[in-house]
Amino acid sequence: MSSSCDLVLDPVTTTGVLSAKLWIRRGSSADPLGQRGGHQLLGSVLSRGCGPVDHLQLADLVEGCGAGLRCDTHEDGILISLKCRDIDADRLLPALGWMLRQPHLDESQIELERDLSLQALQRQKEDPFHRAFDGWRQLAYGKGPYGHDPLGIGIDLEHLQKAQLTSLASDLESRGSVLALSGTIPDQAEAQLVDWLGTSKTESSSSEAGSAIRASLESDRCERPSLGLQSLATEQVVLMLGQAALPHGHPDDLALRLLQAHLGSGMSSLLFRRLREEHGVAYDVGVHHPARAGAAPFVMHASTGVDRAELSLELLLKSWIELMETSISEVDLKLAKAKFKGQLAHGSQTTGQRAERRAQLRGLNLPDDHDQSCLNQLDQLRASDLRDAAGRYLQSPQLSLCGPAETLASLEKQWTLSAFAEGNAP
Repeated sequence: MSSSCDLVLDPVTTTGVLSAKLWIRRGSSADPLGQRGGHQLLGSVLSRGCGPVDHLQLADLVEGCGAGLRCDTHEDGILISLKCRDIDADRLLPALGWMLRQPHLDESQIELERDLSLQALQRQKEDPFHRAFDGWRQLAYGKGPYGHDPLGIGIDLEHLQKAQLTSLASDLESRGSVLALSGTIPDQAEAQLVDWLGTSKTESSSSEAGSAIRASLESDRCERPSLGLQSLATEQVVLMLGQAALPHGHPDDLALRLLQAHLGSGMSSLLFRRLREEHGVAYDVGVHHPARAGAAPFVMHASTGVDRAELSLELLLKSWIELMETSISEVDLKLAKAKFKGQLAHGSQTTGQRAERRAQLRGLNLPDDHDQSCLNQLDQLRASDLRDAAGRYLQSPQLSLCGPAETLASLEKQWTLSAFAEGNAP
């Protein structure tokens, strides 16, 4: 059986540097109920012994070549990253295949990584920003595939054992994988793919991932409230106003990405000008709109003091309503397009960035020229297109707040009078 791993080659003139990114289409959104955090825990132990080497031997192999190896779990995939010299590719690239298909899953290493994950979750509980975003995620996605942090849920993590991880590992390739190479690529790289990664156990389409997320959003959307409160004894208040919007690659997603640039990219952005320069109410503002296979978050966020929380919420609500009711100016549209172009350029400066973007695009079943296609479409987008997209996909935002209980009570009253609270929808 041939390998189900797609190979993407991106030759770039370098001084013998090669970046490899292996994207496995099984991320935290594929965690079974009761095993939330399972894929993150599995990803963290893939490099702790695989194939013919244990965790110490693998570390010696990588570090002996002056290379770097890491594994990160995202909502839509597990990303294994390797950076090395091209002359060491034959020695190191097979390790990616061992991690994918022959992980040791040693119980002592599982216990070590589980403890580290639980510690990270505990630190997040003490962070107002993480608390607010976790609250928003629950409002938006409930118990669906995107409803928890990739790190998982503490009570689930505590009970994860080798048996569960072995089951997850056996299913890692059910949606296929992508290997992207950027930099100085060895000759005959395509012919050597099977030698590096071995042969696959399964081959199937990855298209069901986004469908599962859409189905989960629709199933219990009416049961989820529009407001979430996370009480924390602090003088800081974090506000997150947003909605689960569109998957990456949707025809209207480009319009939302321009709105993201307009609202939250740099010191010339609307939120920065309005909340920081004009009113001085927030010390941190932005918009979170990541690339996802399913409905991605589109979230405005602001951090402020308790004495300025009400005005901050008022300004966020005003900014959100303007998206649907008012077209941005031609000057702001031109600036947003320039920022979008700059973001794509900045995200392709290193071989690692280039390889990761190519692996991500292929992993999300998008064409290799997706970014160029977006650039080609920019001139056709008008300000009214952005307003219309906001009207279609941003009508029902949800608000998550984290801060002291007394301030949250005041903000809750303010929200109940807004156009987006239950029963007040515009």
